[in-house]
Amino acid sequence: MTIPDITLNNGVRMPQLGFGVFQVPDDETAEAVGHALRAGYRSVDTAAIYGNERGVGRAIAESGIARDELFVTTKLWNDDQGHDSTLTAFDASLDRLGLDHVDLYLIHWPTPVRDRYLDTWRALERILAEGRARAIGVSNFQVPHLRRLMEHSGIVPAVNQIELHPALQQAELRAFHAEHGIATEAWSPLAQGAVLGDEAILSAARAHGVTPAQVVIRWHLQTGNIVIPKSVTPERIRQNLDVFGFRLSDAELDAIAALDRGLRTGPDPDTLN
Repeated sequence: MTIPDITLNNGVRMPQLGFGVFQVPDDETAEAVGHALRAGYRSVDTAAIYGNERGVGRAIAESGIARDELFVTTKLWNDDQGHDSTLTAFDASLDRLGLDHVDLYLIHWPTPVRDRYLDTWRALERILAEGRARAIGVSNFQVPHLRRLMEHSGIVPAVNQIELHPALQQAELRAFHAEHGIATEAWSPLAQGAVLGDEAILSAARAHGVTPAQVVIRWHLQTGNIVIPKSVTPERIRQNLDVFGFRLSDAELDAIAALDRGLRTGPDPDTLN
């Protein structure tokens, strides 16, 4: 089994299916990430605010997998936005991870009322130029935030990681990404389970002999999204990776497209400050 890559706008290749560790306690993270790496995942997504970068670093160190075979993402928390504070926070993240670079560094939220993301982006540009991140991007940015960022920078974000699932399909934002060469990455890809009982997904699961979660992950892949499902259960960690033996039909994709209902399971980026 080979996980397909997405080529980012700076030529860096990123696995399309990765492993997320949101809400995994630090003392459980090393074990969960270890299971994921043994199952075949090579991309791990964490963040400073998750409090588990050390656990991710322990798992990587204990895995025996060459660093250049792994893709590690972490994110800057809102309190640390600003040019100099971003550089300090990035150093702290690297120290907790036990790494000399990350593959992708993201601004976690735009926090528009704070209005620091332009200064923050300048710091990310420096981190990129120094080779301490192979790619830089954002998370939870809406179209106006992206436009403003791009108007003040020569570097287009490589990735925008957003809440995205069948009940919140973000068509306008994804179209903007496609127009400007920004890869779309989905967090909460299963809507915290809220879509797993929808008949369109259940029907596809029955047709292919897979779980509803596998159908949704497959939908993300066929839609072109990068996706980072999270689990701490070894069986589900393996199941979430076992999505390359079937393909959703056009009719099944159309039925899932009809599930979009603007359902957010997390905060609204326009109002989280």
